[in-house]
Amino acid sequence: MELLVKKAKKGDAEAFIALMEANKQSMYKVARGFLYSQEDVADAMAETVLKCYERIGSLKQNAYFKTWMIRILINNCKDILRKQKRYVPVEEMPEEAGKNSRGEMLEFQELVEPLGEQDRSIFTLYYVYGMKAKEIAAYMNMKENTVLSRLKRGREALRNEMDNQQVRGGRI
Repeated sequence: MELLVKKAKKGDAEAFIALMEANKQSMYKVARGFLYSQEDVADAMAETVLKCYERIGSLKQNAYFKTWMIRILINNCKDILRKQKRYVPVEEMPEEAGKNSRGEMLEFQELVEPLGEQDRSIFTLYYVYGMKAKEIAAYMNMKENTVLSRLKRGREALRNEMDNQQVRGGRI
């Protein structure tokens, strides 16, 4: 992978295309965790590819290409969300096959709704995509202990929220 990055930095378009192809599944999964519609996911990914192509020369360490690319993608997703400030109706969400079905993703998104935007991002990367706290810290430009603390506080907040819902629902 580092050899492809090195070639891409020297202007080799084929190497850059190979890098993007190798990382498109990861990009899709991360974007899908942030965004609700396929069109927004495609926009975020396209914008990321363009920015990566334009800025690949600024990448300091070739070994961190994927981290750098995902950070750009996350920022693009956040930009799209800030511009929209709306939710996509459930009927417009596409069906997906595979491990994270539409229903599971909707359920997860509803579950983490009470959390702040940054905590929702951390939860999505950790629980949906199985990323380690260290990887999340690198992607989100924060300390690993901060990620771990946010996960712990978020779990406690969600546990309290679920307990409150059960009490209100008369189940306890």
